[in-house]
Amino acid sequence: MKTEDFFYDLPKELIAQEPAKKRDHSRLMILDKNTGEIFHKNFYDIVDELMPEDCLVLNDSRVLPARIFGKKKETGAIVEFLLLNKIAENIWETLAGPGKKAKPRDVFIFGDEVMRGEILNVKSDGNRIIKFFYNESNFFSILAKIGQMPLPHYITQKLKDKERYQTVYSRELGSAAAPTAGLHFTNELLEKIKSKGVKLGFVTLHVGLGTFRPVKVKNVSEHKMHSEHYEIPKNTAKLILETKNNGGRIISVGTTSCRTLESMYKKEKKITDSSGWTDIFIYPGYKFKVVDALITNFHLPESTLIMLVSAFAGYQNTMNAYHEAVAKSYRFFSFGDAMFIR
Repeated sequence: MKTEDFFYDLPKELIAQEPAKKRDHSRLMILDKNTGEIFHKNFYDIVDELMPEDCLVLNDSRVLPARIFGKKKETGAIVEFLLLNKIAENIWETLAGPGKKAKPRDVFIFGDEVMRGEILNVKSDGNRIIKFFYNESNFFSILAKIGQMPLPHYITQKLKDKERYQTVYSRELGSAAAPTAGLHFTNELLEKIKSKGVKLGFVTLHVGLGTFRPVKVKNVSEHKMHSEHYEIPKNTAKLILETKNNGGRIISVGTTSCRTLESMYKKEKKITDSSGWTDIFIYPGYKFKVVDALITNFHLPESTLIMLVSAFAGYQNTMNAYHEAVAKSYRFFSFGDAMFIR
């Protein structure tokens, strides 16, 4: 398939700039992948779509306040650094802008001199490797003080409450972007879901910024995915296996949970606990091994995420759903509305 096959025209005013006032009051499009039928509800109605035998699988990764601003020791120039991957203790791969002001051996001061950083080298893709030095015992506590949330480029408004870019069940620090399908859940809604008999299983996939990188090749099959770290604990694997054996559905909350589960099966050839790095790329033609239903947001045109959704729901069903979402003024992307594909 061609990358251009996944293009759709989206008016800028439909790109959500802030979250809904109440998490579970977003709109919910329900898409039947077998018939192509579409229904319109609110997200809190998701309870009615679930059955006692089902299992929701949620990504509990927590977003780092990964945008930090450093002042160059020699010149005072301000450079923005975006933390991408932890390479070793106190050493991180980062995006730097403007990059020309961040060269090897340059030293930067962060916050009120609570931390220093030295550029070790520049990778072939332009990313900077930086080593941090500080007196406090916890690097993440420093980030909490000086860091900002790494909101996607299409969100231009400042986020008033940092927790609105975290899921209510987030606990494992490490993501550069939120697993946004989970942003619609409240603790109260999760309790209603559990009281219905639905099981909750948690996995961890730390979302990298490669999620937002555009597909630049013409043929979809030539695209190379970024690599992200995932973990599926034993209790979640056991829950998934029991659900399958009991005839229930594995409902992935988000594309990150979906990629985690399918990566596990690709690596282990069975449902079991698993961890490692994955660069799995799911696009039409892929046969799903674990996931039976999917909760997801509306994604960017020509992105790997809309390709995954098309693989799951069917290409024509997906594009029809997106066109209807535009026609009915759904809110798009990270802070936007949701789909339930059953």
